[in-house]
Amino acid sequence: KLVKMPNGFKKHLKRVNAPRHWNLGKMGGIFATKPSAGPHKMRECLPLSVILRDRLKYALTNKECMQICLERCVKVDGKVRTDCDFPAGFMDIIELEKSGDIFRLLLDTKGRFVLQRISKEEAQVKLCKVKKTYVTANKVPVAVTHDGRTIRYPDPDVKADDTIKVDIATGKMGDIIKFEIGAMVMITKGHNQGRIGQLMHIEKHDGSFNIATVKDTKGNSFVTRLHNVFVIGSGNHPQVSLPKGRGIKKTILQERAEAEARGDL
Repeated sequence: KLVKMPNGFKKHLKRVNAPRHWNLGKMGGIFATKPSAGPHKMRECLPLSVILRDRLKYALTNKECMQICLERCVKVDGKVRTDCDFPAGFMDIIELEKSGDIFRLLLDTKGRFVLQRISKEEAQVKLCKVKKTYVTANKVPVAVTHDGRTIRYPDPDVKADDTIKVDIATGKMGDIIKFEIGAMVMITKGHNQGRIGQLMHIEKHDGSFNIATVKDTKGNSFVTRLHNVFVIGSGNHPQVSLPKGRGIKKTILQERAEAEARGDL
């Protein structure tokens, strides 16, 4: 007797297997929100229901998150999203018009997503890292960004790893922030996730991973793979408002000393 196997991708996600940086309690239930397919990878995103329920505390249950989204209250990058499982990711702009909240998703030095409150002016543009550029079959040059956008006829100066400013309303690209030595960068993956510093050196390794050396404002140097680096500004001028701590990673001794000073220990 033949057993029919299930088709397609998994529709569920157990809470224990949910990404660590969502910070869901282990005992808070059996299942977690399974993010829908979208512009960011499952393990590198934050679903809208986790943002509304666990971060902003605007809802108590998943049902309430669904109702908030279906009332067309939540915009991601200027588009209304009615799917409460929609995957929001790095640099996305989340707008809740009724409460007047606008946030940009950034990372802290422990690799967790931070909802950085921003002004309406800053929410007009977002930074997108260019993943690759190529020419389509119909001879149209395109640039593909980290959030799944395909920008046709980009500036010819744009190369992979550069960062471009994208206008949220029109989807058109604006300024280019070149990926070069001396640029201000944020690390989006790996052990140094969320750290911010200046790009000092690039080591090329053919057939392996290219390595970038980054130095933060406190003078600490660290290395990471080149594709983990996201340019956010030039020199010492970031193009986005930075989260608390400005991407400086503290040692556990420094964290303990600060906790003692606050009176938490």
